[in-house]
Amino acid sequence: MPLMTTRAMYDVAYRQGFAIGAFNINGIESVKAVTEAAAEMDSPVILQACILARRQMGDAYIRKLIEAAVETSSVPIALNLDHGEDFEVCKSAVDAGFTSVMVDGSRFSLADNIALTRRVVEYAHSKGVPVEAELGKIGGAEGGLEIAAKKATLTDPAQAVEFVRESGCDSLAVAIGTAHGAYKFTGEPALDFDRLAAIKKALPGFPLVLHGASSVPQEYVALANEFGAAFGGARGVPEDMITRAASIGVCKVNINTDLCITMVANIRKFFAENLQTVEPRDYLAPGRAAVKALVKEKISVLGSAGKAPAILARFAEIGGEKRR
Repeated sequence: MPLMTTRAMYDVAYRQGFAIGAFNINGIESVKAVTEAAAEMDSPVILQACILARRQMGDAYIRKLIEAAVETSSVPIALNLDHGEDFEVCKSAVDAGFTSVMVDGSRFSLADNIALTRRVVEYAHSKGVPVEAELGKIGGAEGGLEIAAKKATLTDPAQAVEFVRESGCDSLAVAIGTAHGAYKFTGEPALDFDRLAAIKKALPGFPLVLHGASSVPQEYVALANEFGAAFGGARGVPEDMITRAASIGVCKVNINTDLCITMVANIRKFFAENLQTVEPRDYLAPGRAAVKALVKEKISVLGSAGKAPAILARFAEIGGEKRR
């Protein structure tokens, strides 16, 4: 099974009205948990790493982990750079073998965001790699970049048309009310689905992306707190809202916080119940198992279960996606 770009994935996802989970990886435990879950659900999956994860693991280790995942899996897998903050970060990811890159120029003016994205697009496309960009400012911290809640702004549909036309990006992360991190809402959760529908109408056939879309499962928040954590007030995006977004042009949904909280909660529980443990594999195993179960649930919510064959067929139809 080749490591593929996101093109065939998004082609099928858009036409059939589902989304593909993009799960952040931080080492072998998360890679195995996510890819094993995807294989058991016969679902495509996107593994992604931000600059902080790349610094921690190193691109050579990431590449070999992904190679192992691809070698042992029967489902489509893509490797995406999450929140590349500048041209050099994105270029280094392309050169390291990432099959998709996300450039985040959302903190800049529209003109500067377009200019940065276009520069990344020109280089990435020369290597056969598609580019995701972001328009609007999604609140919270992710991958070393942080946007204060008061500075978050929603995506303007008219600007989205101009941005896609001028930048040449292949997919667009839009801001409709989600936020990075575990504390997304102080009141009732709400996403601007009218805005999302307007963006889809303005960009027919164009794949959209939802960042900051973790649901922050309350059972794992409670479990972590029971064993010493302090996640009071952590709230995420209800899963029915994610399913609805997937039916309105959203082809990729980023999930990171849910994996982290799930891993932390189960490791805390293990340590509390096993005071003499000394083996990392012993306490990592329940965390990995819980993350795997969570990913399978997310795949069901996104509607990508059983979609691997359709994407593989599309992949073959367009002659594969070879990096140049």
